[in-house]
Amino acid sequence: MAPPRILLCGDVRGRLNQLFKRVSSVNKSAGPFDALLCVGQFFPDASELLEEFADYVEGRSPVPLPTFFIGDYGIGAPKVLSAASRSHANLGFKMDGLKICENLYWLKGSGKFTLHGLSVAYISGRHSLDGQQLGTYSQDDVDAMRALAEEPGVIDIFLSNEWPSGVTNRAAQTDVPPGISEAFGSDSTIAEIVAEIKPRYHIAGTKGVFYAREPYSNTDAVHFTRFIGLAPVGNKEKQKFIHALSPTPAATMSSSEMSMKPLNTTLSPFTSVEQTAGAKEAGKRTADDNKDAQYWRYDVSQKRQKHAVGDGDRLCFKYLSSGTCPRGEKCNFRHDTDAREQCRRGVCFDFLNKGKCERGPDCTFKHSLQEEDESGSQNGNRSRGASVNRSKECWFCLSSPNVESHLIISVGEIYYCALPKGPLVEDHVLIIPIEHSPNTLSLPSESETELNRFQNCLKIYHKNRQKEVVFFEWVSKRGTHANLQAIPVPSSRAAALQSIFSLAAEKLGFKFNISSADGRRMLRTKFDGKYSLFYVELPEGTVLSHIVEDNENFPAQFGREVVAGLLNVADKADWRKCALSKEEEIKLAEEFKRQFAAFDPNT
Repeated sequence: MAPPRILLCGDVRGRLNQLFKRVSSVNKSAGPFDALLCVGQFFPDASELLEEFADYVEGRSPVPLPTFFIGDYGIGAPKVLSAASRSHANLGFKMDGLKICENLYWLKGSGKFTLHGLSVAYISGRHSLDGQQLGTYSQDDVDAMRALAEEPGVIDIFLSNEWPSGVTNRAAQTDVPPGISEAFGSDSTIAEIVAEIKPRYHIAGTKGVFYAREPYSNTDAVHFTRFIGLAPVGNKEKQKFIHALSPTPAATMSSSEMSMKPLNTTLSPFTSVEQTAGAKEAGKRTADDNKDAQYWRYDVSQKRQKHAVGDGDRLCFKYLSSGTCPRGEKCNFRHDTDAREQCRRGVCFDFLNKGKCERGPDCTFKHSLQEEDESGSQNGNRSRGASVNRSKECWFCLSSPNVESHLIISVGEIYYCALPKGPLVEDHVLIIPIEHSPNTLSLPSESETELNRFQNCLKIYHKNRQKEVVFFEWVSKRGTHANLQAIPVPSSRAAALQSIFSLAAEKLGFKFNISSADGRRMLRTKFDGKYSLFYVELPEGTVLSHIVEDNENFPAQFGREVVAGLLNVADKADWRKCALSKEEEIKLAEEFKRQFAAFDPNT
């Protein structure tokens, strides 16, 4: 089979007539091509281009071949993208693009998908300097990209809007476009990502110039990377804004084919250079030391508790995550054995490096330093002490001073019921163990009676409102405190739950195990706590479950994101975007308690 043929394009800036005229011409003379990938700003930079842009988005002008873009900013972007997020065609996970119109797809956030056999990864938006949300990528997007480095296989194409900082290091200076500045259109986070995921091709825009760098080798990888920066459509300097590729997918190549390097291959621009002879060894950091900081992002900005490193130090990400570092003694970052041990015990990276974690209760890692042999019998007192400490720090332990008591709506003997922070919809609730427990499946059998009572009362309550309830739980083996999510959906849409969850699973590359009867009982029988698991209890009783492998990139908010898609509230998939003031939370909780009082099993 012939390799796929792909067209690449720089900043479109709303000039779709000019772009697609050129694409059609190239497709006719040198095609056919399978797809068009666009980097840099896609939306107009001038209001007079809005009508031309709308002709394509609204279907009056045809898009000639499948077109994917990541530059989700510019004039008119909020209106078009908000409509796309609410569209029925974009329910569930869409790592291969949210459909804007026929043949036009928005690659939202960050992700990876397969395009005609090619592995394509992307991060949309730009780095935010002023805290703005629209058209910028989030830390979660960055973390998702970094996780790809741990997955098997090679990424064929990586798309970013901005260039990676330092990409011209070690390049032939005669080939570098004159006058380019690192201060504009470059991003150190992109450099960090690309150094980690090591794509075969990296495509970017934003700089306003065309630049095809010599290929460079990658640390700890046999293949090389080619960087291509593309100019904007219709630029006055007539620099190249369309480029064609026809790469053989890495998945079909032998190791010898992958390791063949062109004669002009350079060393990676993102690795440190040894100090030249005669350079001062005083405490000055070299320019290449600074480049290291581009992809070792966990800065230590304040003093930590026991086992954490001191102020001004930086922890080596490679060492913490794997126990080894290819730089050895030459590494400019700290190889802390205590921090490595805490990492091995499941302590959150951000907690170790920043002293706090921005993910809050959504984080699946531990937010306290773990003592050795907590579960050992000879350390029973230590274990009990650790349990007490966890309860004090935990958001969900009823005995914790950190518990949000104003959200609690009903308390039983083993479980309590509360409204979540940032509810997806009205009457979205959590069923939570009172004692510190990482999941609801491992609790004693007598706890099931009370849990079933809570679930049945919620079902009856919502049935009277023409709604059904879907329950789901993310069970991480590194989990802290369990919470079973209970989200009401209109009865008219309940029948679509199984298909939409199955479709989302397919997008992530797995299939659910389906149990039609006694599904939860079977899960409790088989679950031993040694692996991670996601399961859904559908209104008719069917249970969908999936065992999550250690190396699997499974989103902790999977269940919420799928239901958000079904309910056409994809913009609420992240609970932090739905956060309410404490006054609003109190009002919601009081209203729910009033309406639920007749159904509450504990009144």
